[in-house]
Amino acid sequence: MKKYNIGILGATGAVGREMIKVLEERKFPVGELRLLASERSVGKKIAFGGKEIAVALADFGAFEGLDFVLGASANAVAKKFAPNIVKAGAVFIDNSSAFRMDENVPLVVPEINPEDAKKNNGIISNPNCSTIITLVAVNAINKLSKIKAMVASTYQATSGAGAGGPVELMEQTKAIINGGEIKAEVFQYQIAENVIPHIGSFLENGYTTEEMKMQNEGRKIMHLPDLKVNCTCVRVPVVRSHSISVTVVTEKKLEIDEVKKAIANDEGCRLYDDTEKNVYPMPLVTSDQDLVYVGRIRRDLINENGITLWCCGDQVRKGAATNAIQIAESLIK
Repeated sequence: MKKYNIGILGATGAVGREMIKVLEERKFPVGELRLLASERSVGKKIAFGGKEIAVALADFGAFEGLDFVLGASANAVAKKFAPNIVKAGAVFIDNSSAFRMDENVPLVVPEINPEDAKKNNGIISNPNCSTIITLVAVNAINKLSKIKAMVASTYQATSGAGAGGPVELMEQTKAIINGGEIKAEVFQYQIAENVIPHIGSFLENGYTTEEMKMQNEGRKIMHLPDLKVNCTCVRVPVVRSHSISVTVVTEKKLEIDEVKKAIANDEGCRLYDDTEKNVYPMPLVTSDQDLVYVGRIRRDLINENGITLWCCGDQVRKGAATNAIQIAESLIK
């Protein structure tokens, strides 16, 4: 089997480390694994394939000889190094939002639009984590009848804000129990015993940048240029896995049984829906794996062409690391 040289840009962060883990789990045919990060991380060693690999400095000459570079860094870093990655002949699969809405850069969820990945000019974007989880959940419905609109509320885990999110949640929880000082540094307010309806920056229309991603990215991924999405994003005191409540409005009326059957048979999904036995998706059930669990499927009581459901998925894996590696897998098949 042919092997491929892989670089991970931002290898020491939460998503970068998850990429290393997923590459090994999925037995991706790795020749060389080159771990790249900022100067402060140079020399750190990370286990992969029974070996310890030292982290190297991410600089402009670090990408020669690589086939793929998996981006797990901030927008500014992605933009800084993208030209050098492409010049070196590697395909840059980037997890930041730097290139998502660039018309020349494919935005890919392999279960939905794998063919778009082949149209790349050296850069492919990984969508927003909540967008990935939601669209994987509703993709089967869109195959039955084109989705015209969605109303979504996301319940996003603290790890979605980076490694410091769960740490702050745990420290605040301990402070509450022990009567200590509660510090809010990662989030705008105390997150322990609280929910915060604010992720991203507020826009003139009253929505946040995070909320508009569901519509803007959804249109591009699903090839639905007229898709309308009303989204509210909420940070919740959960360590891992995002949850989304979504109502989709389709062109024609669908039966609940056919929707459940389609979701059960769709790639990347697991139908997890038995209300008589209290079976429905939850963060605790869906963490540290790659499927999107879908349940609470029911007819919308407002629009006769509406279907409401609840879905959960691990945003560090399927919402970031695994999706990027699946894109690479689709290109080497």
